[in-house]
Order: sequence, then C-alpha cells, then structure tokens
Amino acid sequence: MLCHTALHRAAQVARYWAERGCPVVIHVDRSTPDTKFDFLRDALKDLENIRFSPRHICEWGTWGIVAATQEASELMLKDFPEVRHVCLVSGSCLPLRPIEELRDYLDARPRTDFIESVTTADVGWTVGGLNAERFTLRFPFSWRKNRWLFDTYVELQRRLKVRRRMPLNLVPHLGSQWWCLTRQTLSAILESPDRASYDTYFRRVWIPDESYFQSLVRLFSTSVESRSLTLSKFDFQGKPHVFYDDHLQLLRRSDCFIARKIWPQANRLYNTFLHPDAASQPRAEPNPGKIDRLFAKAVERRTMGRAGLYMQSRFPNREQSNGRTAAAYSVFEGFSELFEDFDTWLSRVSGTRVHGHLFAPEGVEFAGGEVIYNGSLSNSARLRDYNPRSFLTSLIWNTRGERQCFQFSPRDSQKIIPFIAGDPHAQISVVSGAFSVPLFHSNLNFSEIRAEAARLQRIEAELLTLLRAPDVKARVRVWNLAEFVENPMEPLQMIVDEISPRSLRRLTEVPRLRDLTGFGRFLQNLRNQGMKPELMGDFPAGGEIPGPGNRRPRPYLVK
Repeated sequence: MLCHTALHRAAQVARYWAERGCPVVIHVDRSTPDTKFDFLRDALKDLENIRFSPRHICEWGTWGIVAATQEASELMLKDFPEVRHVCLVSGSCLPLRPIEELRDYLDARPRTDFIESVTTADVGWTVGGLNAERFTLRFPFSWRKNRWLFDTYVELQRRLKVRRRMPLNLVPHLGSQWWCLTRQTLSAILESPDRASYDTYFRRVWIPDESYFQSLVRLFSTSVESRSLTLSKFDFQGKPHVFYDDHLQLLRRSDCFIARKIWPQANRLYNTFLHPDAASQPRAEPNPGKIDRLFAKAVERRTMGRAGLYMQSRFPNREQSNGRTAAAYSVFEGFSELFEDFDTWLSRVSGTRVHGHLFAPEGVEFAGGEVIYNGSLSNSARLRDYNPRSFLTSLIWNTRGERQCFQFSPRDSQKIIPFIAGDPHAQISVVSGAFSVPLFHSNLNFSEIRAEAARLQRIEAELLTLLRAPDVKARVRVWNLAEFVENPMEPLQMIVDEISPRSLRRLTEVPRLRDLTGFGRFLQNLRNQGMKPELMGDFPAGGEIPGPGNRRPRPYLVK
C-alpha cells in the first residue's frame, strides 16, 4: 500500500485487510511529515501482519514510486512466505467486495497475473503525454517542479535525434499502476540477474510506474490478463475520477474488487464497504465497462457543458460548443417601426412576453419596462455591451421554458448579429427598409434625415448580406417594406404560428399600421437629394400605398 495523505483512511483500510488474513506492507512517502507517519504506525502496531517499508520520495512521474514498490514487494515476499498473489494499492483505495471473494477468485487462477500491459502503439488513453518517446529519451527532471527544464531537455534531445538503447529483449508496455501479480512473477522480476540494467534504463523513463512492471511482466509471466482488478477511471485531462458518497450504487454495479480514488471524507462509502457485516454481492466477473457509459456522459458534460449554459469553471471550447443558446427565440427587425404597439399585440396573440429593443444604445428594453430581469440581468447598456453574447445567452438560459421575443433595428448595437446568425435556435424576421418609417414621421431637417437614412440603410444592407451567407444557421425570413404592407396578415400569421405552433389560432386582427400617406413622395425626395433608397421596395412616387388586393407578399426563406 502506497500512502502519502489521508493516513487515517489508509490505517482503516489496512486494518480491514490485515484482520481478514491479508498481510499488508505499507510505504509512506518520505515527504509526509514524520508526525503523521508515527500516527499511522502507532494506529496499526497491534497487528502482527503489517510491515512498513523504507521510505522514498514518491514524486509523480519519477523513479521513486517504482523504488518504493520494489522494496515493499521484497519485504512482502520475505516476511510472508505463504502469500501467493501480491496486490498493489494506494492509501485511497477501498475494497468493494468481501476479502473472501477476492481470495477465492485468485485461488481459481493461481498462475494468472492481472496487470494492464499494452504496447505503446495500442495505447489510446494517454493524455498530453509521450508514448514512444518516454522510452527513447531521458527524463532526469521533474515535470511538475521543473517544467521549463523538462521541456527544454526534451526539445534538445529531439533536435539532436537522441535515441536510448533498450535492454535486450525488452518490448515497452504501458498500463495502470495498480496490479496483482503472482509470487512467481513478482519474485522473478525482483531477482532477475538483469535487474540492474532494467533499473538503470527505467530510472530515466518518464512515469516509470506505468511501464516498469508492465513491460517486465511480459518477460517472466506465463499467463497475463491485461486488466486491473482495481477500478480507476480518468477524465479527459488524464486526472483520476474521485468517488464520493453518492457513487455508492455505481461502485457496487461495477463488480470490481477494489476502487480508487476515494474521497477521504466519503464516510458513507467507508462505513458501507468496510462494515464487518457487509452484504456479499452476487459473485460476478469484475466489469468496470458496465459503468463506462456514465463516465462518458460525465466527460461529455464537463467538456461540452449543458446546451446554452456558459460557466467560468467549465467554459466550453470555441470548437466544442454545445449549442449557442438554451432554447428557441425570435428576433423582429422593422416591426416596431412599422406597427404601433407591436410588442403588446404580439404578446397578446402569442401568449408570451415580448421585449422591446434589447440592444438599444440607450439601454435594454425589457418587457414591461423591467429594470432587473430574470437572473439579475440589468437594463444597463454598459453591462450588456461588455459581453453581448453572455447577456443574450444568460437571458435565454434564465427564462428557459418561456420563449423570448425581442425587437431589433439598424439603430441598435450590431455586435450580436454574427452570433445570432450562427444560432440554430434563432428565428429572424426582417422587414427591410422599415427603419425609414420613423424618419418619415420625424421633424428633423431633411438633410439630417437623408444622412441618417443613408447610415441606417448601409447598416441594414450589411446585416442582410450576413443573413444570406451560406453558413447561416438561424431561420431567416425577409420581406421588403412595400411587399409587407400589401398584405401583412399572411406573414404575421406565419410568425405567430412559429412562436406558438400548438395554438393554431387564425389571426382576425393585425396591429395598427402607422400612417404611410405620402411615404412614396418621401422616398422620392430622398432620391432627389442624392440618397438612393434600395431596401424599401417599390412605392409609387405619387404617394399611393400599395393595397392588399394588388399583390401578395412574397417572403423568401433564406434558410
């Protein structure tokens, strides 16, 4: 048993093994304070089948872990000649099944070595590490304490094309550190006449505890099962999963004999599995694959996150985003300019709250004039513009279950548009050229109207170009202003059906259209002043408004 922390749990588990006839040799990391080591030794001094091996510094990835394992194994073989299988565990390991079941299982396989041992070409679980190069280069520096020296020395060896010579007949293998070997195999490894050359070679291998016994077992064993009897799972970063109290049923389902890594404060796990009257499970073959599906889901949740939820601690990678937003929402451009109280009307007929211009430069126009909205979102334009994406995704997440609708216009902040255009949850409806209606009703000087109309038309033209791009994922519908006012009922019905598909309510009224008398003359005046209105459609210059009986609107579906 290799220990370095939570020694009170190591003492508890060691006592459990020893009292059931399994001798235990304990190695405590030399970096652990002597006071804690003395506590562990005093807690177990009444047990005659427990020994403590000479202490080594066991820094991750270095030779010290192998040296500690070697000396502890030698002491086990020397002091306990009746032992037939030797199992390597850590202080954070926990037996999951009665010791009698493990003993019977090994009695039925007296010459089988259980150790994960695969060639470097077949390894797919190393993360951010070196597979073949850990055997062909030298690693005298600690990866954790001297990262710069480690990386620099590796790069230097690569440039110089350094390749170490392996001991004769040795084929490098990798696998889990936690094994269970027969006495014959373990003694053959430790007593090999070539051990000095093996130790010299592996002393400069990176992470030798995952390759020393895994490679040498292939030279001395007659029967190797390339699997571990210890359940240990690793996340996508190569870090071990920690088991907590709420993993009790999951650990039982694995049918494994031992599990690591157990949280030291998991009192329920320790009390359950170390209880003297612990119920025996049906004797099944250890099968950690039975719970792989749950771990795969855990990795997916950690790497991808929940759809539309962004968290500082697990921010999704830009290339691995799990959906931009959490639910469908609707964006309307030109409707509030063309209709009076459009948001009130839409809220009434669709049964949902409709916001004003969420990205207005003056501030956020939440539904009902709210200052603070769900999730403590503020109507401050400064806070919103600090991160428009987070503002919108937080709004959709905080109100999931209720569809969000909001107005947009060329006057609003345009930074959010590329994000919305790439969001499959977005439904965008545009009446192009409607930005000119408020200018038509304004009391500004015509030179100011012309300049503002030119600016807004340029912004909206860029928006429409973006929405027509082939990689747009949002659902987009665009009508020009002239087409829309000919027969507004049909597109409005289409919009309401999208928002409330289950209602199947036929519209009997439309919101009040703003007065457009003389609008055609207004557009002609813009032309006369040198500005060319391009997005409004064909309005007669004489001022006649196209009637519903003349033409039907022909919306084109961008995607």
